[in-house]
Amino acid sequence: MRKYLQIIDRHRATKWMRFFNILVDRIAFNCIFLALGFLGGILDGIFGIYYFTKFFYKLAELGRVADIIITSVIFFFYIFLIEYFTKGRSLGKYITGTKVIMTDGKEPTLSDYFMRNIIRLVPFDALSFFGENGWHDSWSDTRVINIKNYEAERQAKNEIDAIGIKEIA
Repeated sequence: MRKYLQIIDRHRATKWMRFFNILVDRIAFNCIFLALGFLGGILDGIFGIYYFTKFFYKLAELGRVADIIITSVIFFFYIFLIEYFTKGRSLGKYITGTKVIMTDGKEPTLSDYFMRNIIRLVPFDALSFFGENGWHDSWSDTRVINIKNYEAERQAKNEIDAIGIKEIA
């Protein structure tokens, strides 16, 4: 069982910050999809191959359930890779000054990010935020924290701990 630090709990991001994070991330994700569609259309027009146009028509014919599954899997990879390569921060988290951290204060590993984001695929995960934590936080032992407040308290504790220690220049 992982150690649970109270400092992490004191500086958890609010539900409104979390909502804003996912809203921004979804909008960015949709903008990327839109840009890829435009780029595909432009390339089809330039080269006259219409590969992308045919591909998008076939995707449109798959139906609503297949669309939800495909989009969810692609969003999983998008958020997973973004959080991993930016050390716990997505575009929404950059804007709100938040980041993902383990409940023991350590940086999540690749497998921690993977577990956190695969749980997002569980139906109704978004509704789990009506409780204390979302399932993808609770089940993966991660939290989204306000970085500024967390770092300020950590620095204050370190300075208090350093009182009386002789400084060597």
